[in-house]
Amino acid sequence: MNGQYSYTEITTQTKAWAEALTVFEAVAPTLTSQWQTLNPTNVIFIGCGSTHYLSLTAAALFQQLTGAPAHACPASELLLYGEGVISDPGHTLLVAISRSGTTTETMAAISDFQKRGGTAVWTITCYPESPMAQMSDIVLPVVAAQEQSVAQTRSFTSMLLMAQALAAHIGGEDWSVLHKLPAYGKALIAKTESLVQQIAEREDITRFTFLGSGALFGIANEAMLKMTEMSLTIAQAFHFMEYRHGPMSMATEEVAIFGLLSSRTAVHEQQVLDEMAEKGATAVSLSVGSGDIVLPADLPAWATPILYLPSLQLLAYHRAIAKGLDPDNPRHLTAVVYLDPAVFS
Repeated sequence: MNGQYSYTEITTQTKAWAEALTVFEAVAPTLTSQWQTLNPTNVIFIGCGSTHYLSLTAAALFQQLTGAPAHACPASELLLYGEGVISDPGHTLLVAISRSGTTTETMAAISDFQKRGGTAVWTITCYPESPMAQMSDIVLPVVAAQEQSVAQTRSFTSMLLMAQALAAHIGGEDWSVLHKLPAYGKALIAKTESLVQQIAEREDITRFTFLGSGALFGIANEAMLKMTEMSLTIAQAFHFMEYRHGPMSMATEEVAIFGLLSSRTAVHEQQVLDEMAEKGATAVSLSVGSGDIVLPADLPAWATPILYLPSLQLLAYHRAIAKGLDPDNPRHLTAVVYLDPAVFS
């Protein structure tokens, strides 16, 4: 059956979240000790594809919660344009994120960073014995999130949870509130699948747009990528306010716009969605405490990014099934992109 792995990995992903938190609790003291010893002045998050978008959210949360300068870039950018990314490797912590732990560009970027005198490498991965893990000073593994499908779903959210816990822990927040997430995620999957399936199956909708700002911009991009690779449907992602500056010319009856509203700026973001609905677009809000897809209101804002994803993963899955495609094996894609390491030597 088409998509059997993807569907299972999406609908059971909260079990992997629970394991991620157990693993994190065990490694937390080591993280504290090394952070204090390293005392980096800059933190760079890298990944490729989905994990680059994960890095965008991780960096935003890390800087927000710790006060340490942090930003994200694709691993290839660090490798090929490193001077524009890191000015002081000796005082920079590199956080590499990779489902497989074997992505060529990320491994090459780590190696180059280390050759330039980089401070330390921490890796978030689903494979703790992978080559990338062996190159790292600390590994945050989520073995239960390993997948058989090509597109990342439960691996993405589980590694994101690790990144959220990391930012909160280093920032002195009570990360134990994250233990509420598996139950909340399971409930969201059950409550929202029917809604997103109905929208996914609409033949009058030909394009999808995902809006998110701040830490949710990375989540919006990941939703865009899932729709693109799983269902071969045109999809885009934008910051909320930027959508008015040109892209809204695409807001028509053929477009579904999913707005990932943050609790901090929801009033401004809802205005954008309302305006696009007036122009004919199907507007769907994901929001804390209200909206078309309602997220729980008893969590700090930094804990919620992971909860926006399961419904949007199901949206992409059902779109693929409606088009007769196999979301487990998207066209032209493989689970890992392998390149000849010699080209980066």
